[in-house]
Amino acid sequence: MAAAATAAVAAVNKPHISSPVDKPFCCPSQKMLSLATKTLPKPYNHHRTLTTCASKNPLTDVVYSGQPDPDGRSFGSYFDDDDKPREECGVVGIYGDSEASRLCYLALHALQHRGQEGAGIVCVNDNVLKSITGVGLVSDVFSESKLDQLPGDLAIGHVRYSTAGASMLKNVQPFVASYRFGSVGVAHNGNLVNYKQLRGELEENGSIFNTSSDTEVVLHLIAISKARPFLLRIVEACEKIEGAYSMVFATEDKLVAVRDPYGFRPLVMGRRSNGAIVFASETCALDLIEAAYEREVLPGEVVVVDKEGVQSICLMPHPEPKSCIFEHIYFALPNSVVFGRSVYESRRAFGEILATEAPVECDVVIAVPDSGVVAALGYAAKAGVPFQQGLIRSHYVGRTFIEPSQKIRDFGVKLKLSPVRAVLEGKRVVVVDDSIVRGTTSSKIVRLLKEAGAKEVHMRIASPPIIASCYYGVDTPSSDELISNRMNVEEIREYIGSDSLAFLPIESLNRLLGEDSKSFCYACFSGDYPVEPTGKVKRIGDFMDDGLSGDMDSIDGGWLPASSRIRKTIVNEVRTI
Repeated sequence: MAAAATAAVAAVNKPHISSPVDKPFCCPSQKMLSLATKTLPKPYNHHRTLTTCASKNPLTDVVYSGQPDPDGRSFGSYFDDDDKPREECGVVGIYGDSEASRLCYLALHALQHRGQEGAGIVCVNDNVLKSITGVGLVSDVFSESKLDQLPGDLAIGHVRYSTAGASMLKNVQPFVASYRFGSVGVAHNGNLVNYKQLRGELEENGSIFNTSSDTEVVLHLIAISKARPFLLRIVEACEKIEGAYSMVFATEDKLVAVRDPYGFRPLVMGRRSNGAIVFASETCALDLIEAAYEREVLPGEVVVVDKEGVQSICLMPHPEPKSCIFEHIYFALPNSVVFGRSVYESRRAFGEILATEAPVECDVVIAVPDSGVVAALGYAAKAGVPFQQGLIRSHYVGRTFIEPSQKIRDFGVKLKLSPVRAVLEGKRVVVVDDSIVRGTTSSKIVRLLKEAGAKEVHMRIASPPIIASCYYGVDTPSSDELISNRMNVEEIREYIGSDSLAFLPIESLNRLLGEDSKSFCYACFSGDYPVEPTGKVKRIGDFMDDGLSGDMDSIDGGWLPASSRIRKTIVNEVRTI
C-alpha cells in the first residue's frame, strides 16, 4: 500500500495544468490501484509522494436551520404537477482559476435544469474550505457580495432537486467535513443503493449524522479510513459504496473527480484557455464558461488535479458501463454531449423512429415543451407535416401558488401550459412528449388540447414504457404508481383520453444506439437492475432526503423495499390504437 501511495500516475509534466491532459489510465481488468508512470521530460520524470495536510481553520459550522414562513409553512403551498422523473442534481468542479467561485456560479446556472431546490459552492483559499449554500435557484442563493466571500482558485458546486421541507437546507450540498487530517468538501450526483446498511454500521460504531443524505456516508467513510494519502481514502470509501455516483471532492490543495464503475451518471472534463480544469455533469456548463470539452471521466476512474497537474487512476474493476438512457430522453439539455453522444441528435432520431413506426394521418405536430420539442421536430420532418407551437410553456411559475377558492379544473397544468387555439382548432394533432410516468399530466394535456378545439389528439412518447423505479439517482415513483406497470398501451390510451398512443419501441432504441446499446441502463423499462439494491433503498426526493430526523425505520414510506419490486414483461412494440 505504501508503494501504491507514492506512485506517480499519468502525471502531467507542467505546473498550473497548462499542458494537454494525458489519456486516462483506467482498465476494466485492473484491480483497484493499478498505477502506471508516464515517462516525462527531465526534471519531471520522477515519482511524487501524494500527501494531505491539516487545515488551518477547518470549517465546522456547515449545517444551518431553515426558517419557516410567518404563517408557519416552510415554503408556501407546495405544487408539483409535472409528473416527470426528476434528475436529482448537477455538480461542478474548477481548479486553477482565480475566479473559481464565479465560474462555478455560472456553470451551476447552466445546470439549473438538473435541480432547482437548492444550490451551494465550496471554495478553497489559503488551505481553508468555505461554504455557502441556500434554498432556491442559483440566482436566489448567490449575490455579488456572497461570491466575494468565496475567493480562491479551487471550487466545487452543486444544484439539487428535492421536495420542499423546513429542514431541507441542511441537505443542500456541497457538504464539508473536518477530520484529523484536514477538511474535505464533496458534491454528489447519484444514489447509493446500500446507504441504509452503511449508515447503520457507521452509527453502531459511533458516527453521528447531521443530514439524511446518502452523500454524508461517503464523508464518514473517508474520515474513518486509515489509508494514506487522501486519494486512497476516497478509493477505500468507494470500494464500500454501491450504486450511482459522480462526485467532485475539494481538499486544501486538490480537486478530485470520481465516477462509479458502471458510469450511471454523467461527468465530463474540460479545460479553459488559461489552463484551468473544469468538471461538470454536462457539457453545456463547459460551454457557458468557455471551457473546451476534453473527455468524459470514465466509469471507475478517479481524476486528481493539483499544482503538479492531472493524474488518472482506475478506481476498481468495472464491468460493462450502464449509463442512464434517460439523460438522452429527458434530463440533459439538447445542446449537451452526454456519454459521447449529442442529446439533440438522439431526441430528433427518437421522433423520426416514431414517425416511421407509428404513423398517423394528421394536420400538425406539436410538442409538450420543453423536453418534447426536439423529438417533435424529428417526427414532423420525417412525416412531412408542419411543426407548430400548439402549447406555450410559462417559465415563470414556481413551485408555490395561491389557488382561488372556486376550484379551476386542471389548474396546475394550466398554470404551466397554455394551448394555442389558432394552431389546434379543427386539426388532427400529433403531440410528442418524452415520457409518461403516472399518466395524470398526459390526461390533462389531452383534455386541454381538445377543449382548445383539436379534432383528434394522437399521443407519441419518445421513450419506451416506464415500468420500474430507478435506484440510481432519479426521483421516480414506486412501481405500483407507474401507469405502464399497471396498464397496457390500450388501457393507457383510454385513461389519458387520446385518439391513439404509441411509445418508442425498445428494439428500435437499441438499433439506433448500435454497438453502444449494451452500455446503457434500461432498468426503468425492464426491471432488470445492473446493481441490485440490498434491504431497503432510499427513495429519492421524499421523506429521508428532505432532512427529516429520527429513527429511519419510523418513516417506512420513504423507503423502497428491494424485495417488492414488481417485474413485469410487456410487449415493447409500438401499438397504434
